[in-house]
Amino acid sequence: MARNSPPTGGPRHVAIIMDGNGRWAQARGRPRLFGHHAGARRVRDIVSACPELGVDYLTIFAFSTENWKRTQTEVSGLMALFRRYIIKEMQEFVKENVRVRFIGDRRRLDRSLQDLMDEAETMTSHCTRLNLTIALNYGGRDEVARATKRLAQDVALGRLDPEAVDEETLPKYLDTCVLPDPELVIRTSGEARISNFLLWQSAYSEYEFIDTLWPDFTKDIFTDVLRSYGARERRFGAVIG
Repeated sequence: MARNSPPTGGPRHVAIIMDGNGRWAQARGRPRLFGHHAGARRVRDIVSACPELGVDYLTIFAFSTENWKRTQTEVSGLMALFRRYIIKEMQEFVKENVRVRFIGDRRRLDRSLQDLMDEAETMTSHCTRLNLTIALNYGGRDEVARATKRLAQDVALGRLDPEAVDEETLPKYLDTCVLPDPELVIRTSGEARISNFLLWQSAYSEYEFIDTLWPDFTKDIFTDVLRSYGARERRFGAVIG
C-alpha cells in the first residue's frame, strides 16, 4: 500500500493526548511556551489531514483540570495562546468546513476566552467536513461528576425516574453527548497513561502510545498509526472465531 494512500478500516473518531511540547522546547534550549506554540501549529496540520484519512471526529486534549498546577507564567502563556489560536483559526475553520466544539468546565476560564469559544462554536455550527472537539479545562472525573450532578437534579425535579437510570443514561449528560465514542486514543511523547482523559467514552477504545513528541507528530506518523488501527481485531468483550 502506498504511503500516501488513506488507511482502510480506520477510525472515524480519534482522540489525542498531545504530550511533549515542553520537553521538545527544552531539548532545544527554549522555554516551554515555545513548545506549546509549535504544538499549536501541529494541530493545524493534523486537522487538515483528517478528512482525507477518513477521520470525521477529532478530539484533542488542550488543557486539563490538573494543568492549573503549572507555573503561573506557563498557565498565563497557554491561556493567551488559546485566545490567539481561536482568533487566528476561526475563519480558517469556516473556510475548511470544520465544526468546532469545546468540552470541559468553562467557569474557571477568563470571560473573554469563554466568549471566543462561544463565538467559534456559533460560527462553525453549520460545518460538516470535520468535527473538531477541543478539551479545555477538562478532566474525565470532573466531567462525570458534573454530569452526575445534572442527572441528580433531574431526578430531584421529577424529570427522570431513578429506576430508569442505566449505562445509557449518563452519556446523555456528558460534555460529549452529541459525539460518538472514540475508537482510537493516541498519546504522544512516550508516556503510557491516560491522564484523566475521556474516562467514560474510551471504555472500548484502542490505545496507541508513541514515543514521538507532539510537535514532531507528522501526517505520515498519523497515517501509520491509523493504518495500524485498521489491522486490529476489535472484539468488544466477545470471542470471535
